[in-house]
Amino acid sequence: MSTRSVLPDLNDDVCARLREAFRRTAYDADGVVAALGGAAHAALGRGEPEPADRASRDAGELGTLIRLFLLGGTEPETAVKAAFAPLTPEDAVAAGLLDTVAGGYRAALDVRPHGDEEGSWWVVSDLDADVLGATVPEDHVLGVGHASLSLIRATTRRPVGTLLDLGTGNGVQALHATRHAQRVTATDVSARALALAAATFRLNELDVELVRGEWFAPVARRKFDQVVCNPPFVVGPARVDYTYRDSGLAGDDASALVVRQLPGFLNDDGVGQLLASWLHTGDEDWADRVSRWLPAETDAWFVQRDVADPALYVGTWLRDAGIDPRSPEGRAKAAAWLDWFTAHDVRGIGFGFVTLRRAAGRTPAVVCEDLRQAYDDPLGPEAAGWLDRVEWLRNSDSLLDVRFVVPDTVLLESVEEPGDEGWTTTIRRLHRTDGPGWQHEVDDLAARLLAGCRGALPLEDLIELLAAAQGLEADELAAAALPVVRELVRHGMLVPAGR
Repeated sequence: MSTRSVLPDLNDDVCARLREAFRRTAYDADGVVAALGGAAHAALGRGEPEPADRASRDAGELGTLIRLFLLGGTEPETAVKAAFAPLTPEDAVAAGLLDTVAGGYRAALDVRPHGDEEGSWWVVSDLDADVLGATVPEDHVLGVGHASLSLIRATTRRPVGTLLDLGTGNGVQALHATRHAQRVTATDVSARALALAAATFRLNELDVELVRGEWFAPVARRKFDQVVCNPPFVVGPARVDYTYRDSGLAGDDASALVVRQLPGFLNDDGVGQLLASWLHTGDEDWADRVSRWLPAETDAWFVQRDVADPALYVGTWLRDAGIDPRSPEGRAKAAAWLDWFTAHDVRGIGFGFVTLRRAAGRTPAVVCEDLRQAYDDPLGPEAAGWLDRVEWLRNSDSLLDVRFVVPDTVLLESVEEPGDEGWTTTIRRLHRTDGPGWQHEVDDLAARLLAGCRGALPLEDLIELLAAAQGLEADELAAAALPVVRELVRHGMLVPAGR
């Protein structure tokens, strides 16, 4: 593996002509779907290119671009000239965008449409291993993968003045940030990543500040309203095989570094959001481990989305780099990796999202929880709501005088089993049907209390009525109910009337 000495040069003139060609041919998110059709486009997303190749043959110049950039094909000179006009193939080769091969031209970079609800961009990155037919170089710049998309969906989009994209890679997080941030700064340690991110921003006519350096060093003594980060979070021995995934730090130290340092670069009430990994070892709970990373006066929400078996984890990342786990190289790397896991008693690798808020002068809220079930709604709005609810709870002197409402999106499910005297309820579970689908098991008393939460009476009155009906002491019932109420408020399953 090696880095490449010559960087692509997609300057303003090249990007302007390329943009004109893309717009003329409708090479954008909607145009590609329309040309391929839903079934072929979905097959392409599954790594099945043949249906897309067939569909592209009827798409004219747009089909040429699809086969070049999305399918890794070779296209004849006449077709490339027509599709790229007013950019000539010769200028595209000189810029590092195309390669000359037998039979015509092939893409030297991955340039593909990427859209959101408001429109479409183009993202410039390196070709994946399956297109290259070989392992990727050390300075490989990853395209828009599942991790990038998950962070996009997990990021809050409330308007902010300044935003930092730490470790920008191809620049896709910064693209989305331009929708809600007035000024965006993007950093990376890799010169190649910055060159391709710059091309992404030029191609989309966006003004993003780019700075090179490790971690937070390029923005020392600066503060931001929001920070997003998709760090090199792969865990294992301290090495750098690929800059997009390996930090050179051992274990989960890269994630720990970002969590420790990020709050210091936030303005008061500023929010940071990142992907992270953490080790599950035999002698500690993962929540205790990640909580120790936090600096003082920082609200933190750690959401664990998955826990990977070490052997599966190693195989996945070897294949991601284009290395066959059965090859001598693959077996040697896997052996060293698994030996490291064994030596450090690693039982699993957790992965998830971290939301941080600078909470100067306040008692911080720190919550670590599993969210491994499937859900469709993006986590970003939920993260924003979680921060709001935590702040409301912190500022509420007493919950007893609050009139609460159970939202219409919350259902009570019952699981019953047969017995000698008929069906007996064994589980009562609250289920929030929107957002990430939070669930909470409750007992019969809690279910009865929540049934009264219709916004008419304060919680204290409801507790007194329930205590009288059940022959209980109101003070004891309140002491048992308040922790449950706080947890339900944090998850949006119980809200103050009028909010």
